[in-house]
Amino acid sequence: MEHITLLLAIVIVTALVFDFTNGFHDTANAMATTISTGALRPKTAVAMSAVLNLVGAFLSVEVAKTISGGIINEDGLRTEVIFAALVGAILWNLLTWLVGLPSSSSHALFGGLIGAAVMSAGWSSVNGGTVVTKVLLPAVAAPIVAGLAALLATRLTYRIGGKIRNDAQEKATAKGYRAGQIASAGLVSLAHGTNDAQKTMGIITLALVTGGVLSPGSNPPVWVIVSAGLAIALGTYLGGWRIIRTMGSGLTDLRPPQGFAAQTSAATVILASSHLGFSLSTTQSCSGAVMGAGLGRQGGVVRWSTATRMFVAWGLTLPAAGLVGAGAELLTKQGTWGVVVVAALLIAGSGSIWLISRRKPVGHGDVAPADGDAEPAGVITTAIAAVSPPPTAAQAPVQNLTATIAAPAATTTTQDPARPATV
Repeated sequence: MEHITLLLAIVIVTALVFDFTNGFHDTANAMATTISTGALRPKTAVAMSAVLNLVGAFLSVEVAKTISGGIINEDGLRTEVIFAALVGAILWNLLTWLVGLPSSSSHALFGGLIGAAVMSAGWSSVNGGTVVTKVLLPAVAAPIVAGLAALLATRLTYRIGGKIRNDAQEKATAKGYRAGQIASAGLVSLAHGTNDAQKTMGIITLALVTGGVLSPGSNPPVWVIVSAGLAIALGTYLGGWRIIRTMGSGLTDLRPPQGFAAQTSAATVILASSHLGFSLSTTQSCSGAVMGAGLGRQGGVVRWSTATRMFVAWGLTLPAAGLVGAGAELLTKQGTWGVVVVAALLIAGSGSIWLISRRKPVGHGDVAPADGDAEPAGVITTAIAAVSPPPTAAQAPVQNLTATIAAPAATTTTQDPARPATV
C-alpha cells in the first residue's frame, strides 16, 4: 500500500465508483422479477441482494484473472489507460440507467478498456483471441441459452401445474413458487457477486500491476476483494429502480412460476460461466431469461418495442464506451492537465445525469407489483373514456334525481328485504 501513488489512488477510487454504479445498475438482474410478482417487497429484496453480492465476491477470482491478465497486454500499459477506460464505463452505465435500459456494465467496462488501450498502444495491445472467446461469444450465447432454458422451464412448470383444478390449489402453488423465487433470486445475487464484483477486482489488480505494486499474473489482494465486494453491495442496496421497473414489467408480465423459471435459468448460466472464467454479462443473461419465461407461458407476450431498445443498447455498449475511453485516453496522454480535465468531465457528466434524473424520480414505490398492471390498465381506461358519453351532460340529472327521490329510495331499500319473507 505504501507504493501507491496519487494517480494510482485516483484510479482505484474511480474503479470502486464504477463498481458502485454496477451494483445499482444490475440490481434488476436478481430482484426485478421477485418484486414484480410480489414475492418480496422492494426494500427487502435489494437488501437481500446486497448481502449476497458481498458474499459472492469472495467465492472465486477466475473472472478477475481473465480481466487483469487476459483482455489486454499488461506490458507497457500505463495507469492512465485504466482511468480512461473507467470513465467510459461509468458514463455509459449512468446514461443507460437514466433511460431505464438494462445494458451490460461488463461490456461497458470491456469497451472502455479496449478503446483506451488501442488509443494508447494500438491494436496490438488487445488480445483478440481472448476478447472473442471470453467476451463476444458469451455475449451472444448467454441470453440465447438462458432464454431457451427459461422458456422450456416455464412450459414444463405449467404442464406439471396443469392438474390444478381449484383456487385453493392455485394459491398454494403460487405461494410455493414465490418461495422458490426468493431462493433463486438469492442464487442470482450470489452469482452476480462472483461475476461482476470480480471485474472491478480485475481492473484494480491491473492498475496495481501497471503501477509496479504487483507483479504480472498476481491474484487480487484481500483488501481489493473486500473493497470491491462492499462497493457493489452498497450500490445494490440503493436499488436501480428505473431498470427494475423495465425488467419487472416493461419486457413482459410475469407470474410466480415464470419468475422462478427465469431466475433459476439465469443463475445456472451465470454460475457456470464464472466457474469457467467467462466474463459474460449478467444483465444479458437475466434479460434473456425474462423474455424466455414470457414466451413460455401460453398467452404470454414480450413487449418487443422495449426489447428492441434493449438490443440496440447492447449493440452500442462496446463501441460507445470504447469511443469515450479512447477520447479520455487521448486527453490523459497530454499529461497531468489532461488527467485533471478528464476527471472534471467525469464529475460534470455524472452530476448532469443525476440532475436530469431528479426531474422524474423513480423510487421503490414505483416498482411494486400493482404497477406491473399499469400499462394494460391505462390502455383499457383510455379506450373506455374514448367511447363514453360526455360526463358533464350525463352526470347532472343523476345528481338532481338522487336529491329529489332520496326519501323514497331509502324506504324502498328498507322494504326490499321484507319482500322475500312475504313471498
